Amino acid sequence: MSRSTRHAPLLLHNSMRITEGHLGEFRVAVERAVAFVEEHGPQLAVQVFIDDERLVAHSFQLYPDSAAIVEHWRLSDPYIAEVMEHCSVERLEMYGEPEEDVVGDVFRPDVAGDVPRRVVPRLIGFVRP
Repeated sequence: MSRSTRHAPLLLHNSMRITEGHLGEFRVAVERAVAFVEEHGPQLAVQVFIDDERLVAHSFQLYPDSAAIVEHWRLSDPYIAEVMEHCSVERLEMYGEPEEDVVGDVFRPDVAGDVPRRVVPRLIGFVRP
């Protein structure tokens, strides 16, 4: 069984606290971001879930490899910035073993601040085309 490499799928789970009074704007910004990524981004899948009562959102993004995450950031930065105007990141979790340059960027304190974050190694799995 091989460990994840730059060429193995990665699942990113981002938990966000929606700013009080910004739920509508958050929804619009996320819908715009996901529409852009669906057309131009490298992700294999993106799913966003919102708990309206608790003002918490969860984004799950499946990437084919570490290089795709870097490409996503390059392409989507303006959309990510717009979403972040209406929320704060509560937790970042990376499932799989991204290349060190990816972990270094996502998990740097100057990028993610004091946000709890962790990388969980893959045991086994597959992705259907």
